[in-house]
Amino acid sequence: MSPVRKLPDQTVAVRLVRPDDAAPMSRLLTDNADFLAPYEPERPAGFASPEGQAGEITRSLERHGAGSAYPGAIVLDGDLVGRINLSNIVRGAANHADLGYWVARSANGRGVATLAVRDVLVLAFGPLALHRVQAATLVDNVASQRVLVHNGFERIGLARRYLRIAGRWQDHVLFQRLVNDNQ
Repeated sequence: MSPVRKLPDQTVAVRLVRPDDAAPMSRLLTDNADFLAPYEPERPAGFASPEGQAGEITRSLERHGAGSAYPGAIVLDGDLVGRINLSNIVRGAANHADLGYWVARSANGRGVATLAVRDVLVLAFGPLALHRVQAATLVDNVASQRVLVHNGFERIGLARRYLRIAGRWQDHVLFQRLVNDNQ
């Protein structure tokens, strides 16, 4: 588990997802479907079900075991409130990963994502020994851009029609953070 970070009267932590997260993750995804829909790719039928999440977690942990991902859970005061992932970990000359995260509506706007990103960067630049972490946000996702900027990411450009989100190819603002930035 990551170092525990405090918000006023709240504790935020990042840890590796576990198989027993499937049911609570399913509830989170179902309860927050409308809130997350504008920012997520379309998912196959059953993705948000407990069985769908069990399969997703199993595949994520397999990628983690292979060294190509860190599938994290965001925990607020002991309760699961979101996911944070380092994916597409590439070693060798690139030595980088992609960062993605989301939090439930109930945790949104409270600094939870900012602390979770901070914690995962400690992991990325510490034990995982990455050189670069990159992230992309929808052009109008100002809140997520603030999370990245608060964590020392720099905007590096615009990728036109970068990802298929909410059923259509959408432009994204690209960000990066290098290992020695802001230290």
